[in-house]
Amino acid sequence: MYIVNLLRAVLHLLFMAITVIPWATAVVVAAPFMNSTKVYWMCARWLKLAVDGGTVILGIKNKVIGFENLPTDAKAPAVLLVKHQSLWETFCMAALMPHPLAFVFKKELLKVPFFGWAMARMDMIHIDRADGARAFVKVVQQGQRLLDQGTWVIMFPEGTRIDRGQKGNYKSGGTRLAIRTGAPVIPIAVTSAKCWPRKAFVKKPGVVEFSIGKPIPSAGREPDELMREVEAWIEAEMHRLDPSAYESPRAAL
Repeated sequence: MYIVNLLRAVLHLLFMAITVIPWATAVVVAAPFMNSTKVYWMCARWLKLAVDGGTVILGIKNKVIGFENLPTDAKAPAVLLVKHQSLWETFCMAALMPHPLAFVFKKELLKVPFFGWAMARMDMIHIDRADGARAFVKVVQQGQRLLDQGTWVIMFPEGTRIDRGQKGNYKSGGTRLAIRTGAPVIPIAVTSAKCWPRKAFVKKPGVVEFSIGKPIPSAGREPDELMREVEAWIEAEMHRLDPSAYESPRAAL
Protein backbone atom coordinates (compact mmCIF):
# COMPACT_ATOMS: atom_id res chain seq x y z
CA MET A 1 0.00 0.00 0.00
CA TYR A 2 2.88 2.38 0.77
CA ILE A 3 4.26 1.98 -2.75
CA VAL A 4 0.82 2.65 -4.24
CA ASN A 5 0.39 5.77 -2.12
CA LEU A 6 3.90 6.92 -3.03
CA LEU A 7 3.14 6.56 -6.73
CA ARG A 8 -0.13 8.43 -6.24
CA ALA A 9 1.73 11.27 -4.49
CA VAL A 10 4.26 11.53 -7.32
CA LEU A 11 1.48 11.52 -9.92
CA HIS A 12 -0.47 14.23 -8.10
CA LEU A 13 2.63 16.39 -7.76
CA LEU A 14 3.29 16.03 -11.48
CA PHE A 15 -0.36 16.81 -12.21
CA MET A 16 -0.15 20.06 -10.22
CA ALA A 17 3.21 21.04 -11.73
CA ILE A 18 2.04 20.44 -15.30
CA THR A 19 -1.25 22.30 -14.87
CA VAL A 20 -0.03 25.25 -12.78
CA ILE A 21 2.50 26.46 -15.38
CA PRO A 22 0.02 27.31 -18.18
CA TRP A 23 -2.68 28.35 -15.68
CA ALA A 24 -0.40 30.75 -13.78
CA THR A 25 0.98 32.13 -17.03
CA ALA A 26 -2.56 32.84 -18.19
CA VAL A 27 -3.31 34.61 -14.88
CA VAL A 28 -0.20 36.81 -15.15
CA VAL A 29 -1.05 37.77 -18.73
CA ALA A 30 -4.79 38.33 -18.14
CA ALA A 31 -4.68 40.01 -14.69
CA PRO A 32 -4.01 43.57 -15.95
CA PHE A 33 -7.24 43.41 -17.93
CA MET A 34 -9.45 41.93 -15.20
CA ASN A 35 -10.83 43.12 -11.86
CA SER A 36 -9.66 41.50 -8.63
CA THR A 37 -12.75 39.29 -8.27
CA LYS A 38 -12.30 37.75 -11.72
CA VAL A 39 -8.59 37.18 -11.04
CA TYR A 40 -9.51 35.46 -7.77
CA TRP A 41 -11.98 33.07 -9.37
CA MET A 42 -9.55 32.33 -12.19
CA CYS A 43 -6.96 31.26 -9.61
CA ALA A 44 -9.57 29.45 -7.48
CA ARG A 45 -10.49 27.29 -10.47
CA TRP A 46 -6.93 25.94 -10.58
CA LEU A 47 -7.06 25.26 -6.83
CA LYS A 48 -10.30 23.35 -7.37
CA LEU A 49 -8.58 21.42 -10.17
CA ALA A 50 -5.74 20.53 -7.77
CA VAL A 51 -8.26 19.42 -5.13
CA ASP A 52 -10.28 17.40 -7.65
CA GLY A 53 -7.01 15.85 -8.77
CA GLY A 54 -6.30 14.97 -5.15
CA THR A 55 -9.67 13.24 -4.94
CA VAL A 56 -9.13 11.23 -8.12
CA ILE A 57 -5.41 10.50 -7.78
CA LEU A 58 -4.82 10.45 -4.01
CA GLY A 59 -8.26 9.22 -2.96
CA ILE A 60 -8.80 12.18 -0.58
CA LYS A 61 -12.44 13.25 -0.31
CA ASN A 62 -13.89 16.25 1.49
CA LYS A 63 -16.92 16.40 3.77
CA VAL A 64 -18.13 19.85 4.79
CA ILE A 65 -20.28 20.36 7.88
CA GLY A 66 -21.95 23.69 8.69
CA PHE A 67 -22.22 25.46 5.33
CA GLU A 68 -25.38 27.05 6.74
CA ASN A 69 -23.23 28.99 9.22
CA LEU A 70 -21.60 31.07 6.48
CA PRO A 71 -22.98 34.55 5.75
CA THR A 72 -25.28 34.65 2.73
CA ASP A 73 -25.22 38.39 2.04
CA ALA A 74 -22.71 39.19 -0.72
CA LYS A 75 -21.22 42.07 1.28
CA ALA A 76 -21.40 40.49 4.75
CA PRO A 77 -17.92 40.50 6.34
CA ALA A 78 -16.28 37.51 8.00
CA VAL A 79 -12.89 36.53 9.38
CA LEU A 80 -12.35 32.79 8.98
CA LEU A 81 -10.02 31.22 11.56
CA VAL A 82 -9.01 27.75 10.44
CA LYS A 83 -7.23 24.79 12.05
CA HIS A 84 -3.99 24.18 10.15
CA GLN A 85 -2.68 20.64 9.73
CA SER A 86 -1.46 20.44 6.13
CA LEU A 87 -1.24 22.08 2.72
CA TRP A 88 -4.58 20.47 1.81
CA GLU A 89 -6.79 23.06 3.52
CA THR A 90 -4.93 25.97 1.94
CA PHE A 91 -6.02 24.61 -1.44
CA CYS A 92 -9.45 23.48 -0.29
CA MET A 93 -10.67 26.68 1.35
CA ALA A 94 -10.66 28.59 -1.93
CA ALA A 95 -12.04 25.55 -3.76
CA LEU A 96 -14.88 24.98 -1.28
CA MET A 97 -15.91 28.45 -0.16
CA PRO A 98 -18.67 30.13 -2.23
CA HIS A 99 -17.16 33.57 -1.62
CA PRO A 100 -13.87 35.32 -2.49
CA LEU A 101 -11.21 34.91 0.18
CA ALA A 102 -8.10 36.87 1.06
CA PHE A 103 -5.34 34.89 2.76
CA VAL A 104 -2.86 36.53 5.11
CA PHE A 105 0.51 35.02 4.24
CA LYS A 106 4.25 35.73 4.32
CA LYS A 107 5.50 37.57 1.25
CA GLU A 108 8.23 34.95 0.59
CA LEU A 109 5.57 32.78 -1.05
CA LEU A 110 5.35 35.30 -3.90
CA LYS A 111 8.80 34.11 -5.03
CA VAL A 112 7.60 30.55 -5.73
CA PRO A 113 7.76 30.12 -9.53
CA PHE A 114 4.39 30.29 -11.30
CA PHE A 115 2.27 29.61 -8.18
CA GLY A 116 3.68 32.64 -6.36
CA TRP A 117 3.62 34.78 -9.47
CA ALA A 118 -0.10 34.12 -9.86
CA MET A 119 -0.68 34.82 -6.14
CA ALA A 120 0.99 38.19 -6.58
CA ARG A 121 -1.80 39.15 -9.03
CA MET A 122 -4.48 38.37 -6.45
CA ASP A 123 -5.81 40.91 -3.95
CA MET A 124 -4.41 39.23 -0.84
CA ILE A 125 -2.57 40.36 2.31
CA HIS A 126 1.11 39.46 2.11
CA ILE A 127 3.27 40.58 5.01
CA ASP A 128 6.87 40.65 6.13
CA ARG A 129 6.90 39.07 9.58
CA ALA A 130 10.12 40.92 10.37
CA ASP A 131 8.12 44.15 10.33
CA GLY A 132 6.49 43.24 13.66
CA ALA A 133 3.80 45.76 14.66
CA ARG A 134 3.87 47.42 11.24
CA ALA A 135 2.86 44.11 9.67
CA PHE A 136 -0.32 44.04 11.75
CA VAL A 137 -1.11 47.64 10.78
CA LYS A 138 -0.97 46.49 7.17
CA VAL A 139 -3.25 43.53 7.96
CA VAL A 140 -5.84 45.86 9.51
CA GLN A 141 -5.69 48.42 6.71
CA GLN A 142 -5.91 45.91 3.89
CA GLY A 143 -8.28 43.67 5.84
CA GLN A 144 -10.74 46.53 6.34
CA ARG A 145 -10.65 47.37 2.63
CA LEU A 146 -11.18 43.75 1.61
CA LEU A 147 -13.98 43.16 4.11
CA ASP A 148 -15.72 46.35 2.95
CA GLN A 149 -15.74 45.09 -0.62
CA GLY A 150 -17.20 41.73 0.43
CA THR A 151 -14.06 39.58 0.57
CA TRP A 152 -13.66 37.28 3.57
CA VAL A 153 -10.28 37.28 5.28
CA ILE A 154 -8.87 33.88 6.21
CA MET A 155 -6.12 33.23 8.76
CA PHE A 156 -4.56 30.20 10.44
CA PRO A 157 -4.33 31.28 14.10
CA GLU A 158 -1.75 28.61 14.97
CA GLY A 159 0.54 30.21 12.40
CA THR A 160 1.99 26.96 11.10
CA ARG A 161 0.95 23.39 10.34
CA ILE A 162 0.35 21.29 13.45
CA ASP A 163 0.70 17.52 13.81
CA ARG A 164 -2.43 15.41 14.07
CA GLY A 165 -3.71 15.22 17.63
CA GLN A 166 -1.69 18.27 18.68
CA LYS A 167 -2.56 21.88 19.44
CA GLY A 168 -0.47 24.88 18.48
CA ASN A 169 -0.19 28.28 20.09
CA TYR A 170 -3.27 30.24 19.01
CA LYS A 171 -2.23 33.83 18.25
CA SER A 172 -4.73 36.68 18.54
CA GLY A 173 -4.01 38.40 15.21
CA GLY A 174 -7.23 37.14 13.66
CA THR A 175 -9.43 38.21 16.55
CA ARG A 176 -7.67 41.58 16.74
CA LEU A 177 -8.48 42.11 13.06
CA ALA A 178 -12.10 41.09 13.62
CA ILE A 179 -12.51 43.47 16.56
CA ARG A 180 -10.86 46.37 14.72
CA THR A 181 -13.10 45.88 11.67
CA GLY A 182 -16.28 44.77 13.46
CA ALA A 183 -16.43 41.52 11.47
CA PRO A 184 -17.66 38.29 13.07
CA VAL A 185 -15.28 35.37 13.50
CA ILE A 186 -16.07 31.98 11.99
CA PRO A 187 -14.04 29.08 13.47
CA ILE A 188 -13.32 26.09 11.23
CA ALA A 189 -11.97 22.70 12.30
CA VAL A 190 -10.15 20.54 9.73
CA THR A 191 -8.99 16.91 9.95
CA SER A 192 -6.63 17.03 6.96
CA ALA A 193 -3.72 15.33 8.78
CA LYS A 194 -5.64 12.04 8.70
CA CYS A 195 -4.84 11.91 4.99
CA TRP A 196 -2.10 14.50 4.46
CA PRO A 197 0.17 14.59 7.54
CA ARG A 198 2.25 17.67 8.23
CA LYS A 199 5.28 17.86 5.91
CA ALA A 200 4.50 14.39 4.52
CA PHE A 201 5.06 13.59 0.87
CA VAL A 202 3.10 10.33 0.90
CA LYS A 203 -0.63 10.80 1.52
CA LYS A 204 -3.35 8.37 2.57
CA PRO A 205 -6.78 7.95 0.96
CA GLY A 206 -9.67 8.93 3.20
CA VAL A 207 -12.13 11.65 4.14
CA VAL A 208 -11.12 15.12 5.36
CA GLU A 209 -13.83 16.85 7.38
CA PHE A 210 -14.29 20.62 7.43
CA SER A 211 -16.57 21.73 10.26
CA ILE A 212 -17.73 25.36 10.06
CA GLY A 213 -18.82 26.86 13.36
CA LYS A 214 -21.44 29.51 13.94
CA PRO A 215 -20.30 33.15 13.56
CA ILE A 216 -19.01 34.68 16.80
CA PRO A 217 -19.66 38.43 17.10
CA SER A 218 -16.53 40.48 17.80
CA ALA A 219 -18.16 43.69 19.08
CA GLY A 220 -17.18 44.54 22.65
CA ARG A 221 -14.75 41.64 22.95
CA GLU A 222 -11.09 41.49 23.94
CA PRO A 223 -8.74 39.83 21.42
CA ASP A 224 -7.26 37.23 23.77
CA GLU A 225 -10.61 36.36 25.32
CA LEU A 226 -12.24 35.99 21.89
CA MET A 227 -9.37 33.83 20.65
CA ARG A 228 -9.73 31.56 23.69
CA GLU A 229 -13.36 30.99 22.68
CA VAL A 230 -12.30 30.26 19.08
CA GLU A 231 -9.56 27.91 20.29
CA ALA A 232 -11.92 26.08 22.65
CA TRP A 233 -14.48 25.52 19.89
CA ILE A 234 -11.96 24.36 17.29
CA GLU A 235 -10.12 22.00 19.63
CA ALA A 236 -13.34 20.51 21.04
CA GLU A 237 -14.55 19.96 17.49
CA MET A 238 -11.23 18.35 16.54
CA HIS A 239 -11.66 15.88 19.42
CA ARG A 240 -15.19 15.12 18.21
CA LEU A 241 -14.23 14.70 14.54
CA ASP A 242 -10.99 12.75 15.07
CA PRO A 243 -11.16 11.15 18.54
CA SER A 244 -8.57 8.45 17.83
CA ALA A 245 -5.90 11.13 17.26
CA TYR A 246 -6.22 12.20 20.91
CA GLU A 247 -6.30 8.79 22.60
CA SER A 248 -2.54 8.20 22.66
CA PRO A 249 0.63 9.30 20.84
CA ARG A 250 0.51 6.13 18.73
CA ALA A 251 -3.11 6.62 17.69
CA ALA A 252 -2.34 9.69 15.60
CA LEU A 253 0.25 7.90 13.46
